[in-house]
Amino acid sequence: MCGICGKINLDGQPVSERLIKSMNSAIVHRGPDDEGGVIKGPVGLGHRRLSIIDLSDSARQPMCNEDGTIWIVFNGEIYNFQELSRDLLSKGHEFRTKSDTEAIIHLYEEYGAECLKYLRGMFAFAIFDEKRDELFLARDRVGKKPLYYYHTDKTFIFASEIKAILQDNSIQRTPDLEGINHYLTYLYVPSPWSAFKGIKKLPPAHYMILKDGKIKTERYWKLSYLPKHQISFESLKKEIINRLREAVKIRLISDVPLGAFLSGGVDSSAIVALMSQLMREPVKTFSIGFKEEAYNELRYARMVAERFKTDHTEFMVEPKAVDLLPKLVWHYNEPYADVSAIPTYYVSKLAREHVTVILNGDGGDENFAGYGRYVANEYSALMHRFLPAALVNMTLPLLNNIPHGHHPRGFIWRLKRFLKEYVKPSEVRNGHWISQFTTEMKSELCTDDFIESVFHADSLDLLLDKYKEAEAETFLDKTLYADVAMYLPEDLLVKVDIASMANSLECRSPFLDQEFMEFAAMIPSEYKLKGRSTKHILKESLRGILPDEVMFREKMGFGVPLDYWFRNELKDMAYDTLLGRQCVERGYFHKEYIQRILDEHVSGKWNWQNHIWSLLMLELWHQTFIDGYA
Repeated sequence: MCGICGKINLDGQPVSERLIKSMNSAIVHRGPDDEGGVIKGPVGLGHRRLSIIDLSDSARQPMCNEDGTIWIVFNGEIYNFQELSRDLLSKGHEFRTKSDTEAIIHLYEEYGAECLKYLRGMFAFAIFDEKRDELFLARDRVGKKPLYYYHTDKTFIFASEIKAILQDNSIQRTPDLEGINHYLTYLYVPSPWSAFKGIKKLPPAHYMILKDGKIKTERYWKLSYLPKHQISFESLKKEIINRLREAVKIRLISDVPLGAFLSGGVDSSAIVALMSQLMREPVKTFSIGFKEEAYNELRYARMVAERFKTDHTEFMVEPKAVDLLPKLVWHYNEPYADVSAIPTYYVSKLAREHVTVILNGDGGDENFAGYGRYVANEYSALMHRFLPAALVNMTLPLLNNIPHGHHPRGFIWRLKRFLKEYVKPSEVRNGHWISQFTTEMKSELCTDDFIESVFHADSLDLLLDKYKEAEAETFLDKTLYADVAMYLPEDLLVKVDIASMANSLECRSPFLDQEFMEFAAMIPSEYKLKGRSTKHILKESLRGILPDEVMFREKMGFGVPLDYWFRNELKDMAYDTLLGRQCVERGYFHKEYIQRILDEHVSGKWNWQNHIWSLLMLELWHQTFIDGYA
């Protein structure tokens, strides 16, 4: 696991060695073990190394082929590199190392852009082909590893993080209002946008070729939910465990210590269970808890740790975690408002004190329909048969006058949220459930100047486009595809990549193995969601392996007690920051609207925790990256 960067001067001027070093320094946390760089006239490549496999100096990057005409900088892990290397040796290629990086070079020599279909793992890399005079960049299928770029008629710059690109002083730090508009909807800036004008993200499952100053981007992989497996439920259960075990096994290859995150949920517990079967020594597990019981899953994590006799370590998060905010804002590079970044950062920091590689349960929900909104979608479709939308519209105003109370998952709050979207079409309803500020809410929140600058872009269309492109028949499968295409790579995987690499920790996700995902996508959707039972077939597969008390409890997620914090310890900070002169004078938002949602949250009339947090993180991002640099 590493950090990569580079610059190509399209006017032929030599790249500054000082700039490559500065870009490397900006991402030192991604690779504290070593750094490297190479300048080939107008082309410069940089690399920071976190040593995981082949710790020798011979595996340093940038790395080249035998005659020095192809250079690569690579971030990630290729789990089938040994198999690929044996095949390439049989074709006459010569290897100097035992690294996966060199396997990519020779694979590119053999197949060009088609090399991507052979890679099993997580990756973002750039290859400069001197003979073709072109740059080839690629990102893994699901988007575990990031890749940003900046392109003009004079230059092309790329890096694992935006802060490395910003080391080039010719790039102005100007907010991209369209990206910020999308952020207000989703709590993240979706690809290909970023929060900085001119800086873009290469989307997951895409490659890019830079030649003659022009870029061409192509998609090379798409998850399909058709056709469905034609085998029995019992056979599928066995196949799930066998395939997941194999995905775990290949992710245990490491020349440094490894462990696992353990939340106490089904997915991370399943990974720990299979690791314990495959490892000779006890699995090192790490968990995070809160004093607020509504968010504390430590009891279940301990239950799993005891079942599998792991070497278990815990950490309790307090409201003073707000002290972490400046560091989080800096590491995430652009506004990012998934509050679970806080516990993810802390558990990564905790784990790094003991191990260098971590396995996690990411992807279980998206593969097997684990979110409560999947159930709500099914119930809503069923209720439409006998409960007229007009009747719901009549009762909503009365219901909205009832305070939802101070419990973040209280019945009244859930009922309000459910009925508010009940009358919408299915895709729109699901979109609003995963949105923060809807288009209607933005019309109240945002000033006329802000709205006019982004009037052409309805953020919800980004999600609706995913529904249209899904190769699926059922609404559930289309929703799963939309989550795999947007929520997973743009939110969850960004959260884990940044929080872990900020602590120089590598995270591996067996549920996101592409072969496992392709298998899981073809499982009939009715096997995944059965009534109120989410992840039905996965849980049935794990019967006898995990405790029933862990599997058949209400899902909590990796939440944070923001609802409590914004009414207590963080109340003054929220009011002072969001109603302060700096925030108001940016001209994005109406002060009166922000005042109202703060007051309604403190009173318990409505739970605005995520909206407040998103506005707070946006303002702190401006203060960190924009103010003083414009």
